[in-house]
Amino acid sequence: MAVTELKNNNAPGLDTGRVVRHKLVDRLYHWIMAGSVFALMGSAFLPIFGIKFEWLTIHWIAGVVLAVCVLIHIVRAVIFQDRMSMVVTPTDVKNGVRIVKRAMGQDAPAPVKPGKYNALQKLYHLGVAFFILSVIGTGLAMLTKIDTPFWKRNPYWLGDSDWGYIYAIHGFAAMFMVSMVLIHIYFALRPDEWHLLRSMFRGWISGKEYKAHHDPSRWPAETKK
Repeated sequence: MAVTELKNNNAPGLDTGRVVRHKLVDRLYHWIMAGSVFALMGSAFLPIFGIKFEWLTIHWIAGVVLAVCVLIHIVRAVIFQDRMSMVVTPTDVKNGVRIVKRAMGQDAPAPVKPGKYNALQKLYHLGVAFFILSVIGTGLAMLTKIDTPFWKRNPYWLGDSDWGYIYAIHGFAAMFMVSMVLIHIYFALRPDEWHLLRSMFRGWISGKEYKAHHDPSRWPAETKK
């Protein structure tokens, strides 16, 4: 498909065109990561509720898959994508203040349109990054305590008190990740966010949706026919 970068909001064809939001590799990463997170959650929490199965193998394999996905994502984000698109900017902070003031009935200018991601999406991403890296870091350490086809366990790698800290961090981060996943699902299913949900399946939003929700000076459009 032809892809063209449009620098201006009134570019010909934008009203009827499709704006690329997520490329195929990014959508694959998202859904593989989602599958591994759900596998981790199910294998971690279902046995607590009395559903018995061989959960350990599922859990550590899903954890390794998640770690590899996150590593690939970090490399891709740093080298091939716009790193600043996920950074909270002064404009995002100003927008947040304006939204709060207007919600409280105070006079304030209307918030400006965001770039590709708004401030709440950026903050959510930072929260997920913190908790998921905590889960992965502690989880990889815990892999030394089990036998796999690739290595033999070494339960004496750390002392008892150190393992206690690792278990505590892993457990708390996992619980927070459950909350983050539920928040993500809730907002994805809201009707006003359906264009974003569709973009995670098909990769695009419509030109009209782009013009309605985004500032082209902060996120130049790439359209495809």
